[in-house]
Amino acid sequence: MDILIWIGVVLTLLGIAGLGLCVVKGVSLRRAGLSDADLRARLQRLVALNLGALAVSALGLIAVITGILLG
Repeated sequence: MDILIWIGVVLTLLGIAGLGLCVVKGVSLRRAGLSDADLRARLQRLVALNLGALAVSALGLIAVITGILLG
């Protein structure tokens, strides 16, 4: 079950990196001085990336917990 734990760790780290990327992109969009409608459209696309990164991170944590419980 060690392989399941390591796969979970990698998935969790990828998800956290994706969340960090969302934060950086969100701050840069705020500072870009875009119009309200354009900013809203770009932030809505960023929300999809954010939810995907959160899902990957959650799946990684589930894999780690499963690997620990089965090991």
